[in-house]
Amino acid sequence: MKKAKLSVGLVHYPVVDKSGKIVCTNVTNLDVHDIARACRVYDVDRYYIINQMKEQLMFVSRLLDFWRTGVGANYNHMRRTALTMVRTASTIEETVADIGGDLEIITTSARNMEHDRQTTFKELRESLRDNEKSYLLLFGTGFGMADQVFPGTTLLEPIKGVGTQDYRHLSVRSAVSICLDRLLGPW
Repeated sequence: MKKAKLSVGLVHYPVVDKSGKIVCTNVTNLDVHDIARACRVYDVDRYYIINQMKEQLMFVSRLLDFWRTGVGANYNHMRRTALTMVRTASTIEETVADIGGDLEIITTSARNMEHDRQTTFKELRESLRDNEKSYLLLFGTGFGMADQVFPGTTLLEPIKGVGTQDYRHLSVRSAVSICLDRLLGPW
């Protein structure tokens, strides 16, 4: 059976803040742990924390060391297992280079956007099942990835709920979990 390799990237730069300014957001402990756990449940190959600030990447490294080889490794082996696929990178380009090979980059956005290449959950789910290609699924922090990230990528349709107000401001942890279940779940 063919199986694609899916990696997830959590982009902290370049993202936008609520006023649309390009910023670099801080890494949160919950995003590292919870997204890693969701990635482990759905057998994601790698989970990248992408942040240009060295101090932020050092924070992630200390956190990973604690849970992988420090006191935390013996305290909670399930968390240690979930964190084994976490990597850090300072840029999206560095992430792409680390994965290598024939890689398709899939971007996400809560906004409706015009884009050259778009895909639905159903189409991407079928692609993931039908080939051995590598995919990188990018999620933005803050108020989403900056426009400069999207050219040359395939844009996944936004998550839409059922409310009449079309509210789409999910935590990134929730968005990752929903997307992974729609793309890789056993249903």
